[in-house]
Amino acid sequence: MQRAEARRRVFGGRLRALRREAGVSQEELADRAGLHRTYVSSVERGRRNISLATIHSLADALGIAVRDFFGEDDR
Repeated sequence: MQRAEARRRVFGGRLRALRREAGVSQEELADRAGLHRTYVSSVERGRRNISLATIHSLADALGIAVRDFFGEDDR
């Protein structure tokens, strides 16, 4: 697995965990962030290389800080 793909999967897994922790469906998150549900699904599966603007939209939709997507091990 390439490094970029691995990073996308880690980010996607973190997004899924934070979304579930918030009790929000993919569809609801997508609506809040102005995205399509299938796009959110593909991000969670590590299939998309998303922009910084989209990361901010997802953070706002979840009511979290952007830094919450990243941990000490994400260097």
